[in-house]
Order: sequence, then C-alpha cells, then structure tokens
Amino acid sequence: MTAERVLRVLDALRSHGVTASVDGGWGVDALVGRETRPHEDLDLVVALGDADAIQSALRAFGFSVAEDHLPVRLVMRDTSGSQLDFHTVTFDAQGGGVQPQPGGGTFRYPPDGFVRGQIAGHQVPCVSAEVQILCHLGYEPTAKDAHDVLLLCQHFNLAIPRLGPVRRGQARCA
Repeated sequence: MTAERVLRVLDALRSHGVTASVDGGWGVDALVGRETRPHEDLDLVVALGDADAIQSALRAFGFSVAEDHLPVRLVMRDTSGSQLDFHTVTFDAQGGGVQPQPGGGTFRYPPDGFVRGQIAGHQVPCVSAEVQILCHLGYEPTAKDAHDVLLLCQHFNLAIPRLGPVRRGQARCA
C-alpha cells in the first residue's frame, strides 16, 4: 500500500461524504510525517453508518468486501491483494467513536484522539499517538507493532508501555 494509493483512497471516500481517520501503520507514519516502513494494508476509522458509501466509493478502484464483521470492522481487498481495514464506530454526542469489540464490550476513541497528520506532504485526518498506543496494549505485539509503538513514544516523548497478552476486561481496538 503506497502513499499515493492511500491518498487516492482518502480522496475517493471524501468525494462520497465519508470522513476517514488513518490508523495503524499509516497512521503512525502520518503522525511522524514520513514513511517509516512498508505497509501491507491501510487501517481507517470510519462511521458505521458510512459502510454503504465506503463500498460505493471504492468499487471503482476494484475493491470489494472480503470480510464483513460489522458492526466491529469491514475488510475490503482488490485483485492485487491490497487491503483496507475499516474500524467502524458510532460517534457519540461528545465526538468520541465507540467501536464494539469481537469478544463483547466496546472501545471508545476519545474526541481528542482524532487529529491531523501528513502523508506525502498532504494533511490527512488520523488517530493520535496516545490512542494508537492504547490500541496496541493488551495483545502480543508483532515486530511491526513494537516498531510503531516505539517510534511514537520516541517521536512524542511518551513513556514506553509494557505490551503483552490480553488481560480480562482490557479494551483494545479490533
């Protein structure tokens, strides 16, 4: 998933009235303002009610639904294998986004967790460093996860959290 492709996807969504905040690896890179590693996919936080508009917007790019786990998430892929992972939320009165979790419970993206970053010189909506780190807590991290968390902590001078296996009752982004 290239920076150019990320920007085309965001433009297509915006043209269909969908606001999407970049999350995951590309979200980390948007926050630090540069591409730090190759990306296999693009994670986006979107309103659950935009699921139909998302599919309509991306059909022209060859994307179709590969996994429907709504209301938690929606995964789309194209024929080349590029993947878009939509974390679907319902926005509350304060502007936070509430996402159901696969095992029950919810995760709330706080209103101040939606910020702006930069991809290839373009301003994009993204998820804050603090929320990105929070989303990485509670499960065994991959090498990419550890890279992303360490990079955010170093860039924003944040304490490095202890990453590890899920503990009962601990929320994490799906």
